[in-house]
Amino acid sequence: RREFHMYPELSGQEVRTTGRVLEILQALGVQARPLEGMTGAVGLIMGSGQGPTLALRADMDALPIQERNQGDYSSRHQGIMHACGHDAHTAVLLGVARAIATSHWRSSMKGNLLMLFQPSEERVSGAREMISRGVLEDPRVDWVMAAHVVPDLPAGTVGFFRGVSHASADSFNLHIQGKGTHGGRPNEGVDPILAGAHFLTAVQSIVSRNLKPTEPAVVTIGKFQAGNVGNVIPETAELEGTVRALSEETRSQIIERLEQLREGMDRSFGVQSVLEFQQGVPVCLNDPEVSGFLYRVAVDLLGAEQVLYLQPAMGAEDFALFAQKRPSAIFRLGCGSPKKAAYAPLHSPHFQLEESCLMVGVRLFTEAARRFLT
Repeated sequence: RREFHMYPELSGQEVRTTGRVLEILQALGVQARPLEGMTGAVGLIMGSGQGPTLALRADMDALPIQERNQGDYSSRHQGIMHACGHDAHTAVLLGVARAIATSHWRSSMKGNLLMLFQPSEERVSGAREMISRGVLEDPRVDWVMAAHVVPDLPAGTVGFFRGVSHASADSFNLHIQGKGTHGGRPNEGVDPILAGAHFLTAVQSIVSRNLKPTEPAVVTIGKFQAGNVGNVIPETAELEGTVRALSEETRSQIIERLEQLREGMDRSFGVQSVLEFQQGVPVCLNDPEVSGFLYRVAVDLLGAEQVLYLQPAMGAEDFALFAQKRPSAIFRLGCGSPKKAAYAPLHSPHFQLEESCLMVGVRLFTEAARRFLT
């Protein structure tokens, strides 16, 4: 894990990481291959008889963040950091490969263990690209499992979800065409800033007035650009935002309502606008059978007091695309230090993890594989 942390690589650029993963798997005698036309790798441990195939997924990419921690294994790549724990995910899955490849029960294993080392999770494209290359088909995968470290749970604890674990995430761009004019003669122009400001305000009514109060959702506009000087009404304005929802019904309702508000803005302010949506990832839905299976394994290994049920997160996770294709479950792997009163969150330049969490992940996945495949 420390080696991966020292040499982080951005989404789609995980060349060194992929090579190291392949090297380690092959040294263990595990069948391993790179993915065609992209970074990432697949490892396969085949059983001695017919049976199901279990896939375990670990993402590998880092973030464009300058690490602020000082240590022997701090990032050596300027402006790049494993601030989301994907180095830990990769190390855990390699640990599982080693544990199973050297286990006494491997000879009695029925079916297959497929290990998916996924690139580009932060760019939410890696899972889609892997699926399009048939990683779930040969051998045909029955279940998919994954974990994600979280510093707000102490190391030694894990958290599961009843149903939805992560929100859908879509982005949108609004281009507003007005008519530029002198700031002292606004009547001679059409102000795209005024129109955009009203649109931004109206968007706040979607969650508060158009959705059920029991349906969590987020509509955020994080970018509003227009003009260059203070005494000129510009020709255009650009707004960009994100939509998060915990159900596909709510997701569709928000997108429909945004278009209605855009049309109303055009009529009210005399502008012409175009609203473009970029579909991201869907709601991540955990299969109750897979999640329940993992929960029972965790209770047996860690004790009931160390295993929690959690509320869904409004962050997105492209593991949702695997969950659309096969029964799947993702759980939270606590990585917080019990010695520290405060912790740095994910995506922080100060993020650190308690490394004892790595063996918790290895033990849990290894035991889940043993029970499912023997």
